[in-house]
Amino acid sequence: MSDAVRSLAELEVKDDFVRRHIGPGEPQTRAMLDSLGLDSLEALIDKAVPAAIRSETPMPLPPVVSERGALEALRAMADKNQVMVSMIGMGYSNTILPGVIVRRVLENPGWYTAYTPYQAEVSQGRLEALLNFQQMVIDLTGMELANASLLDEATAAAEAMAMAHRVAKSKADRFFVAEDCHPQTLAVLQTRARPLGIDLVVGDPESDLAGQEVFGALLQYPGTYGQVRDLTPVVETLHGQKALAIVSADLLALTLIKPPGEMGADIVVGSSQRFGVPMGYGGPHAAYFATREAYKRSVPGRLIGVSVDAEGRPALRMALQTREQHIRREKATSNICTAQVLLAIIAGLYATYHGPDGLRTIAQRVQRLTGILAGGLARLGYVVENDSYFDTLTVKAPGRAAALVAAARAAGINLRPIDGDRLGIALDEVTTREHLDLLLEAFAKGDAPTVETLENEASSGIPEALRRRSDFLTHPVFNLYHAETEMLRYLRRLQSKDIALDRAMIPLGSCTMKLNATTEMEAVTWPEFADLHPFAPLDQAAGYRQLFDRLEAMLCAVTGFEAVSLQPNAGSQGEYAGLMTICKYHESRGEGHRNICLIPSSAHGTNPASATMAGLRVVVVACDDQGNVDVEDLKTKAGEHRDNLAALMVTYPSTHGVFEEAIREICRIIHDNGGQVYMDGANLNALLGVCKPGEIGADVSHMNLHKTFCIPHGGGGPGMGPIGVMAHLAPFLPDHPVVPGVNPAAGPTGTIGTISAAPWGSSSILPISWAYIAMMGAEGLTRATQMAILGANYVAHRLAPHFPVLYTGQNGMVAHECIIDLRPIKEACGISVEDVAKRLVDYGFHAPTMSFPVADTLMIEPTESESKRELDRFCDTMIAIRREIAEVESGAADAKNNLLHNAPHTHSLLLGDWDRPYDKARAFFPLPGMQEDKYWPPVARIDNVAGDRNLVCTCPPMEAYQEAAE
Repeated sequence: MSDAVRSLAELEVKDDFVRRHIGPGEPQTRAMLDSLGLDSLEALIDKAVPAAIRSETPMPLPPVVSERGALEALRAMADKNQVMVSMIGMGYSNTILPGVIVRRVLENPGWYTAYTPYQAEVSQGRLEALLNFQQMVIDLTGMELANASLLDEATAAAEAMAMAHRVAKSKADRFFVAEDCHPQTLAVLQTRARPLGIDLVVGDPESDLAGQEVFGALLQYPGTYGQVRDLTPVVETLHGQKALAIVSADLLALTLIKPPGEMGADIVVGSSQRFGVPMGYGGPHAAYFATREAYKRSVPGRLIGVSVDAEGRPALRMALQTREQHIRREKATSNICTAQVLLAIIAGLYATYHGPDGLRTIAQRVQRLTGILAGGLARLGYVVENDSYFDTLTVKAPGRAAALVAAARAAGINLRPIDGDRLGIALDEVTTREHLDLLLEAFAKGDAPTVETLENEASSGIPEALRRRSDFLTHPVFNLYHAETEMLRYLRRLQSKDIALDRAMIPLGSCTMKLNATTEMEAVTWPEFADLHPFAPLDQAAGYRQLFDRLEAMLCAVTGFEAVSLQPNAGSQGEYAGLMTICKYHESRGEGHRNICLIPSSAHGTNPASATMAGLRVVVVACDDQGNVDVEDLKTKAGEHRDNLAALMVTYPSTHGVFEEAIREICRIIHDNGGQVYMDGANLNALLGVCKPGEIGADVSHMNLHKTFCIPHGGGGPGMGPIGVMAHLAPFLPDHPVVPGVNPAAGPTGTIGTISAAPWGSSSILPISWAYIAMMGAEGLTRATQMAILGANYVAHRLAPHFPVLYTGQNGMVAHECIIDLRPIKEACGISVEDVAKRLVDYGFHAPTMSFPVADTLMIEPTESESKRELDRFCDTMIAIRREIAEVESGAADAKNNLLHNAPHTHSLLLGDWDRPYDKARAFFPLPGMQEDKYWPPVARIDNVAGDRNLVCTCPPMEAYQEAAE
């Protein structure tokens, strides 16, 4: 560098977020381009992306902002939200997340950047945390089996209804919903029931159920208005009809009241939100789903089970129906991408931190304060409608309910307006004596009694016969870590077992594991975003509304769509909502008979599963040898079904990682035959700034905010899957029964209804995506797309001499991911794609996507956030593994007892005799420099078959954990 004095302008520190987000700098980018024989990123796009799909219109985004500027803008929006004391209830409660969990999990990239634990050997930490969550749910509900979370309470209830329809011995198509269920739950059930041909009946189960021929019923426990009633007679009535009893229950209440499993319930669902997860204006929160052992093969979502590894030690993995959507496809009964892993982990850790005594104390305090409030209201002359209660009271105030809600609001407290004569009050973990004093003063006509004067008069709101007698959370994991030091170390031990983005790139095709920048994440835990109830008065959420408006405009700008719904709280929900919107559009035109959905054979398993849930019949379209949609087969099938064609579901770029040149023609064929085009947004990271789905013929698409727009995967959730639509579909986007105006374009023919429990989905994580787009700007997003495509082609170029690259588009280029073919290797020497995946663990890498969309292949997506150094490290690893395979092919290595078949190699093998025909050094440190930061897999290869044959989904005894650690 020159010794010349630099000017102040030259010394100005630049806040260049684009450079921070994109891994390769200019020299690295130049070297990657040189290896491909290209002189610029523009030349790369010209060669890789068909000219016919290139957008000629700019992305009309606001000017780019710095990281500091983004935080200042978010702070300005947050300050427009007014966080008051919430006593609204309806399934959402204030809660206190212990600081050690905030710092070590919620704000820790070692947890929030992990992927779904399909590769169990590198996921033992979060699998153990999820198993704890399952055990917690089993104990509290009194059931035999629980899954590893669903999206929210309302969609969990809908999944339970669908499951009951499948497994109940009753062959009726009618489902009963108790009138005291939460209104948002009823709304989601109504939406889900229509395409499945289910007739909903709403009423009082104690008086209206008898004589009804139903396959199941949903009961709220305690009810939305606070009543705690014995469900046993209703359950017995249902069983007498060969129907299933589903109970939506409050987990905290279940520490004090009789669990549904002891009343004969068949399925129990609900939310774990009040176990430490902020309300976040609606999410994300982990729902739970518990049932009987007899129904284990019908449980929706993911189930964590205990198996053994190759060394005979306990090991965890996802079990049974985890693979359903890929195996059954259009026969799948639910969509597996419906989990909230990070939030389930937090809820389980909350229970671990507090233990049974701590949870019981929290619940007793809430219940005691509720009793005191009930006594105070009675002294003031008000009638409490429910004579039993846990935390919720319904107050009768004929003609005065609205005035009392307003008076409470003036005191800083939000209540639930029910109707002109009634209001609801729900207490929670953060309720204080001072809050009750303020509330009683607001209700008083004269002097108000104080909590101090009322405390000795408070009665219990739980009937003696409904008090819980059984123990819960007796497993040692819930009783060992109550000291913060112990909890801190437990969390560290769990985290160290996993591979997340803080350790290495996660090269999963179709999953876009990119940087989740610290600045993007910062606002998530701000109280103004985190502590707002989703049904708070709209004028108290002005900041959120501004955030929604700005984000929706941004998403329209980058995709070419004309309206967006933020309600779908997962990509799977986006698929479902998009298809439902198409169906509603056809219905509005008098063409409700259109029920055929064309789906290419290469599609992700979520596509046919979503189509089936939307009531559509799937017709598979062939793909050609290059992985493209077979246009001639598409023409034939579109023509054959033109009178009933509803939609085509197509992923672009294709699931094979190729830009299909015929995509405009494909869209035209569907439109010419009366259908609509649903574009799966899984691969949107290859399009921004290059192509707009709305311009090439798509009518609707979901946008995975947890892929392209930087919301972390969280180990398998949270996600967000908003949908963008063209103008003709906007009137049919989701609305909500509690909060008006969610779809301002709603027309006279009605909307599709409600998709998820909260009006705007998982609102509290939307600042992440807004910040990403704001800091990247149009040029930055375009650069990110270019670099994603460059990275994929660079990896394909380096690996092509060693592994065949299965599909390419024009000029031999791939899109943002590439597929390498291991089938010839398996044929030649028996080494499988699983062997390669497990050997990657020894090198410290998470495996790429295995055997999708083609069996015995690996699909690799590097993302723009990975530096050339990391890409080279991965490529060097794959090339080294190829040399190890060559030793097996040549006979230099044993066909069975070799580095790949025995992978991964655990630390336990360092002790005792070494009986392998290769050196320890090759097993543990196959590349130079690995000793500096070695990842030690906590378990050897896991036996999935053994786990499925002997399904155990509860926490094993502590001795098993101890043995595994030795």
